[in-house]
Amino acid sequence: MRQIRQLDSGSGFPPSEEALEYPNGLLAVGGDLDIDTLLSAYRRGIFPWYEEPQPILWWTPDPRSVLYPDALHISRSLRKTLRRSDFRLAVDQHFAQVMHECAQLRGDGLGTWIDQSMITAYTALQSQGIAHSVEVLDNDGRLLGGLYGVAMGRVFFGESMFSHVSDASKIAMVALVDILRRGQFHMIDCQVESEHLNSLGACNISRLDFEERLAHTIDMETNPDIWRLPANSGALL
Repeated sequence: MRQIRQLDSGSGFPPSEEALEYPNGLLAVGGDLDIDTLLSAYRRGIFPWYEEPQPILWWTPDPRSVLYPDALHISRSLRKTLRRSDFRLAVDQHFAQVMHECAQLRGDGLGTWIDQSMITAYTALQSQGIAHSVEVLDNDGRLLGGLYGVAMGRVFFGESMFSHVSDASKIAMVALVDILRRGQFHMIDCQVESEHLNSLGACNISRLDFEERLAHTIDMETNPDIWRLPANSGALL
């Protein structure tokens, strides 16, 4: 049986070929969530995903779910929802709150992989303009839905999304794609397949294909001014 690499603080990640087939993509355990560690991981397509009191688990699944910005599918019903003028949009205005809302999604008593250490780590990335949140609000400024993730080169690594009303997370995804198209991003990493993301146009590619695409785009420069949105969802159409 293959042994999982134990990371010491500051140590490098093993080759992705060492990842387990079951559980799919588990590559290493331990280490820390310092900014340098996270950036080193994302450059390789590796991400943390664990639940307390577990140690940090690092993953690189095969196949990989991705969404190409030009492949975004907007259904007729979603277009109708987008045209409504009572959905406001924002970027990076409520980053920590978006993470907290994503952490509250599970109501089954089994916990969440977004603990306070994760929120602290990704908030630090956001303060450096590396992590971003897209937010959907009502006219009174209440948060209805959103998503967050990490932008490096011309790849956006999606981490989590939430909705308090129907289609709010899908609106956030449409808004994100609007940003990424302007920045000429090549793909959104959706990590693992889900019906929700497939309905928006996500597809599976091999880990090798994902890593090759990532290597070609991770060092491309992007204009930070792309991280803005129109005031309401109707302007996305």
